[in-house]
Amino acid sequence: MDLKRRLVAEWLGTALLLATVVGSGIMAERLSGGNVGVALLANAIATGGGLVALILTFGGISGAHFNPAVSLAAAIRRELAPRDAALYVVVQIVGAFCGVAAAHGMFGEALFFASQHVRTGPAQWWSEFVATFGLLAVIFGCSRSRPEAVPFAVACYIVGAYWFTASTSFANPAVTLARAATDTFAGIRPQDAPGFIVAQLIGAVSATLLFGWLQRDKAALSLDLLANAGKDRSVTQLQD
Repeated sequence: MDLKRRLVAEWLGTALLLATVVGSGIMAERLSGGNVGVALLANAIATGGGLVALILTFGGISGAHFNPAVSLAAAIRRELAPRDAALYVVVQIVGAFCGVAAAHGMFGEALFFASQHVRTGPAQWWSEFVATFGLLAVIFGCSRSRPEAVPFAVACYIVGAYWFTASTSFANPAVTLARAATDTFAGIRPQDAPGFIVAQLIGAVSATLLFGWLQRDKAALSLDLLANAGKDRSVTQLQD
């Protein structure tokens, strides 16, 4: 796909992702009767279901990143040109805010309003590092071994990470920025967002570097095999 179509796909996919996250958070909070555990479960399931659908929908167009951390990793791995990665990040952030506005509109809220939900401290930052590291690990591992399973693996990981991380697994700088503009169940105070984003980016880079080492490039492996085959032929010829 040409760049323009890919950028529109990233914008729209990220917008629909945020509409899912924020909208399901509002609905869950309203219907749970004050039970935070039930609200979190509903929010996690809705987000996981939305992720599967959106990755399947847009994966063949833009790769369905919807996440600056994923685009950064793709640029580091030279799977995405730096200029394209920068444009991906811009449209992802714009799309994230559009998604928040869409969710607010569906529930009769103001388009944007700053969150008062406190999410800060070393435990929260470490949670975001782990959440983002794990997300990239799942993407790298599955895309190499079972690419058709990536949408389901990513969604399952995010649903799980909602529960095993103290931060409820934002794992996405664009999502973090946009969720600072919603004072609902999914929100985060604007002053807490930078700590999350730094932890997410460190987690993404760490996973990219580790899996770059764990997964040898197929082309390099093929060259090694060819070289070894050539050596074997030379030895055989000498013996003959």
